[in-house]
Parts: sequence; structure tokens; C-alpha cells
Amino acid sequence: MAMTADVHVRDLRYFVTVAEELHFTRAAERLYVSQPALSKQIRALERQLGAELLRRDRHGVALTAAGAALLPHARRVLDAWAEGALAVEEARAEQRSTLVVGMSTSPGRGGLLPAIRSRFTAAHPGAAVRLRQVSWDDPTAGLADGDTDMAFVWLPLPDQDRYAWTLVAEEPRLVALPDTHPLAPRTEIDFTDLAEEPFLALPKTAGPLRDYWLALEEREGRLPRIGAEIASTEETYEALVAGLGVCLVAAGNVPLITLGGVVTRPVRGVTPSRYVLAWRKGDRRPLVRGYAEACRRVRERGRTAGA
Repeated sequence: MAMTADVHVRDLRYFVTVAEELHFTRAAERLYVSQPALSKQIRALERQLGAELLRRDRHGVALTAAGAALLPHARRVLDAWAEGALAVEEARAEQRSTLVVGMSTSPGRGGLLPAIRSRFTAAHPGAAVRLRQVSWDDPTAGLADGDTDMAFVWLPLPDQDRYAWTLVAEEPRLVALPDTHPLAPRTEIDFTDLAEEPFLALPKTAGPLRDYWLALEEREGRLPRIGAEIASTEETYEALVAGLGVCLVAAGNVPLITLGGVVTRPVRGVTPSRYVLAWRKGDRRPLVRGYAEACRRVRERGRTAGA
């Protein structure tokens, strides 16, 4: 048995190719080796196995009984080796690959991103995470057109059934208004008192998300007055300070716009917002699954810590 221990995969490939071609010259061409080198390797393999595998005569090449017995096993070894090489390549690709994560506003929220990143890189040390800021024109933050692999986004999404997600935060929607606004002195504001106010609106391309932040569902069919369109937190702040309108804001984003001159107040009568990490359904790549898992773990830890 010892003599078969160091049979090379290459020699088995040579043997299988000759067995398929039954012609040394054609087999040598297929393998990109010289015909004498091929013959030499086959003879060495036969010596190692102590059996003649191919019979050469003036009519060509034929498999011996030993060669015919070896052929299916040699093919299995080559297939298994090809699978092994592929697994190594996939593992290498996985190690060096990059995950592109989109967002329209920085998630902030108590160091969420660094916590997810450290958990994720512990499990996928070779993977890189690239964060991409996407304007509010695209409520999917790059998922719809494939610019990002995953994204921190608000529900609802356009074509929502294309995506899967894990919840990052469920937060009350507050109203942001200039501190000079007549309603600013109140500690809490009823949504019905805001119905006639001009509202700041996301771009029309935001679709269902624009409607959501205008609280269309809570308006019982009455259309909102649009004071201005906003496509970033900077524009939101500027429009608020200029008195162009008021807007709803998720609790976690309050620090981004409550700079001088702007206040936020709790609102009665609007549902809480849902902030999620989303990806395209059917994307089962290990990095996507790994990042989602890291996000879930961080959120669970945050919940138990806050309990």
C-alpha cells in the first residue's frame, strides 16, 4: 500500500486524459505537455501501482483490466480535488472581500456601527466593510440598483417585498420645529394640531417613505401642505431655522438637527418609526449573513443592557 501513497493528482489527470483520448499525442495536446513527458509519467504511475494501465500497440492505445478498474476512482479523486480547490478559492475570496453598507443618515445610536463592525470583523477577519453615504433621493440607500450590499434604511421601502431586514431600532417620531414656533412651548403636541402646518418633505423619488414622514396615514385623507423639499440633514436644519416648515424625526436622529434654534417635541397620534438593516432577498453570501447576525447580536445586547 505504501507505494501508492504518493501518487500525484497530476499523474491521475494524465492517466484519465489518455484513457479518454486513447491516443497519446491528442492527450498530450489537451494537457499542454510533450508526448514523451506524458508517456514517461504514465510509465512512472504504472511502476508505482505495479500494474500496466494502458496497452500501447501499433493500432493505438487500449485500457487494460487494471486501467479500466482505476478509471472511475481516478475521476472521483480529480472531481474531489477540483471541489477542494474551489472551496479554498471561495474561502480566499470570502477573506478578502468587501461589504458595501449604505446609509442616508449616520445610524449614530450609541455607537451602533463600531459595535457591529468589531463583532463582524471578529467572525470575518479578512473582510472589509465600506460605508457609503447615499442621498435621500434613494430611500433604499443603494440597494435597489445594487450599489450597496446592505443598507441602514427606514421602513417602508419602495418594492418592499424585494428585501429582507433585521430591526435596528423602533423609535417614536417626534416633531422638529423652530424654537420660535407657537407650538414650541408645549411639552407634547397632538398630531391634529400639526395637520395644517407646512411640512418639510423628502424628494418625490423617496415614494412611500416620503408619505410616511409626512404621516399621510394619520391625516385621514387630507393632503399635507409642503413647505420645502429636503434631501439631507443639513437641508432639514436650514429649512427648520428658516421657518419653511416642521417635520417628523425619529428619536435617534434628534441630535443631528437640534442645533441652535431647533427643538423637538413628542407627538401624540403617530406610530413609531422602524429603522432596519436591509439586504436583497435571496442574497445568501456569508458576509451579508454575517453582518446581519452581528447587527442582531448588538441589538440584543443593547436591549438586555437597557433592560
